[in-house]
Amino acid sequence: MDYFTSMRVFRQVVECGSFVGAAERMELSTPMVSKHVMHVEKRVGVRLLNRNTRNLSLTEAGRLYFERCKTILEDLEQTEVQVGALTGNPRGTVRVSAPSWVAGQRVADLLAQFQRRYPEIVVDVSFEDRNVDLVEEGYDLALRVASADSLSSTLIARAIRPMTFYLAASRDYVKKHGAPKTPEDLSRHAFVAVGSLSSLRLTGADGRTEVPVRVVLRYRSLSGVAHAVAAGIGIAPVPGIAFEDPLLKDLLVPVLEGNVVREATLYAVYVSRRHVPLKIRTLVDFLVASLSGVRDPRPIATG
Repeated sequence: MDYFTSMRVFRQVVECGSFVGAAERMELSTPMVSKHVMHVEKRVGVRLLNRNTRNLSLTEAGRLYFERCKTILEDLEQTEVQVGALTGNPRGTVRVSAPSWVAGQRVADLLAQFQRRYPEIVVDVSFEDRNVDLVEEGYDLALRVASADSLSSTLIARAIRPMTFYLAASRDYVKKHGAPKTPEDLSRHAFVAVGSLSSLRLTGADGRTEVPVRVVLRYRSLSGVAHAVAAGIGIAPVPGIAFEDPLLKDLLVPVLEGNVVREATLYAVYVSRRHVPLKIRTLVDFLVASLSGVRDPRPIATG
């Protein structure tokens, strides 16, 4: 059993606070994680973790070993980064957290292009509509839609492209129920929401307006919202990129044109460190080069 791998597993157990969490993060079985920890303890000849059915904690020796282990692994990672930079050949796995609406055909085509260009980089994407803790959850990179002042100062943020969210309905929904003519009309229409949303803010020619909405379906995923709208369930805000998605563009139409729900920027964010791994820098540079300056087209309703 490789000792450095066992050290990495031990570190993940401590940082996750559980064997199960470490197993999920490293894509190992829980029994295998336990074997790696026992391998480390056998190697150093002392118990490093106090564990029972409810929790685990570091022994005094475990705390000392964890700090030294963390330093050694970080030094090793930095050495690998520097050696990789000398070869100029990026490789390895990049764990990415991204909003669910990124899981569309256009982005899939972009990632396919990246993979053909850099075949030795594996992009491991987790789609989730929340802000993950990059360090605690083991991600290398996150894609986030945010305003510049809302981003953590502890992270490096590279702007990729502006993002605008518009109200959308399906063509069938508009045929059956008509389209709202004013923001106030929204209260008489079925609405699909993310989470606990009960009112909506719109920005248009007359300024900002907040109106109540009648929610008939709630999702925890913005991708699910877009597909529910396409199925004719109701109206909802979707990113402008959805109107270009091959699976949605012939189904969605904008409503209340001239009003936007949100304007922000798509960022790539990653942890600040002395040497950014080449695999991460390569992916970020590719995304920026491919999408930087591209604005979402303002969708136009067609008959």
